[in-house]
Amino acid sequence: MLFNSLEFAIFFPTVVAVFFLLSQRWRVHWLLAVSCFFYMAFIPAYILILLVTILIDYVAGICLEKVDDPKKKKALLWLSILSTCTVLFIFKYFGFFTGSFVGLADLFGFHLSRPAISIILPIGLSFHTFQSLSYVIEVYRGNQKAERNFIVYATYVMFFPQLVAGPIERPQNLLHQFRDPHAFRYDDVTAGLKRMAWGFFKKLVVADRLALYVNDVYGAPRHFNGLQLSIATFFFAYQIYCDFSGYSDIAIGGAQVMGFKLMENFRTPYYSLSVSEFWRRWHISLSTWFKDYLYVPLGGSRVRKRQHILNLMITFGVSGLWHGANWTYVIWGLLNGSYLVAGWLTKDWRNRLFAGFGLHEDSAIRKAIMLSSTFALTCAAWVVFRARNMGDAWYVWTHMATGWNFHQLATEQFWMRQFPVAVAAILLLEIGQLWDGKVPVPAFVGRMPVAARWALYASFVMMVLMFGIYKQMQFIYFQF
Repeated sequence: MLFNSLEFAIFFPTVVAVFFLLSQRWRVHWLLAVSCFFYMAFIPAYILILLVTILIDYVAGICLEKVDDPKKKKALLWLSILSTCTVLFIFKYFGFFTGSFVGLADLFGFHLSRPAISIILPIGLSFHTFQSLSYVIEVYRGNQKAERNFIVYATYVMFFPQLVAGPIERPQNLLHQFRDPHAFRYDDVTAGLKRMAWGFFKKLVVADRLALYVNDVYGAPRHFNGLQLSIATFFFAYQIYCDFSGYSDIAIGGAQVMGFKLMENFRTPYYSLSVSEFWRRWHISLSTWFKDYLYVPLGGSRVRKRQHILNLMITFGVSGLWHGANWTYVIWGLLNGSYLVAGWLTKDWRNRLFAGFGLHEDSAIRKAIMLSSTFALTCAAWVVFRARNMGDAWYVWTHMATGWNFHQLATEQFWMRQFPVAVAAILLLEIGQLWDGKVPVPAFVGRMPVAARWALYASFVMMVLMFGIYKQMQFIYFQF
């Protein structure tokens, strides 16, 4: 069930109403039931796959808490991790690795046939796999007690607002909330609904409108000139941000309506002054997951320079593979890893260069250069993320600065009909984010007179209804 669907518009208020009408004892059962229904609205049979991972890690958590012997405990942890990841491998990566192996064999003259197996990837499999794994690892580390109540644990993994695209929660933050009492709080309900409205604006008005142009250009990049390729790449940067952060806003807001607090997943990442800062602001729940469960266990930065570089590249390579079973995602991850390595190795040199031009750390010019260069590098990486294959990515990279034809652009239907609304939506987004960075918008609006406040709410809702794209476009990160 998509957030941007009529079904969800009926589903969500019904869930909330029944949730508050039920006694505390039955609320978690209700949430599990509606979460199952929500997930089964996509492909019903795939809830059985989710049940397998839930059972594996539920049992593993209890066993880990009972075992005292460190060696047995570690072996049990790895058994749980491998079992859960095997499910992910079969459904997400089997075709990728067999296809890559067959392709490699062809290079050496061994002509093998590719297994004729077609498997549809379950929605959000990578997300709830990682959330389940975080529980087992935290129990192993002693940071979380094993959950004995199967209903509570299953609801932790399946909680419908963040089930298919995060945020990827840690058990310490979310698990106990299914036992905590949740009284109806007007402030939580209104704040959550406002957050959801902002998310719907990002998705329907910005992301889905930009998708109309991005999909055309990246669907056949060789039919477009450099200016069109550049605009499509710029638009995709905003499309993927508004699509994914919009989902997170709806998920966080929807949970808040019922009194649940989910972690923040985005903090205006395109205002970053470096690529490393970008990754502290983008998909925070995933980047911190990889940091805590992969990068740091590998040794992090507390090792020799070569090992540190290797740790970064491994982490970002795996992160790219997590996003999709395609070499474009792997290369995207390695490219971002190389950005961080290059930034780390050249930091002192860049500081001396800025100092030589008299640009201190607080210089507006220096910050503008850093912000624009970070955004440009991010957009260059987005090319390979969005492209269908490396051939298309290479074509876009090598043709973005050539053959700019303004006349051809001006005759496009998108330019005449959709472009003004798209630009206005991006400007409104940026104004809202800049404003919120100085004075929190909800607090500012809350101080307005009642009539003015509700007029603003009504105007915003009408704007979303009037300018949103209602084709029920799937969220980009659902495929991961």
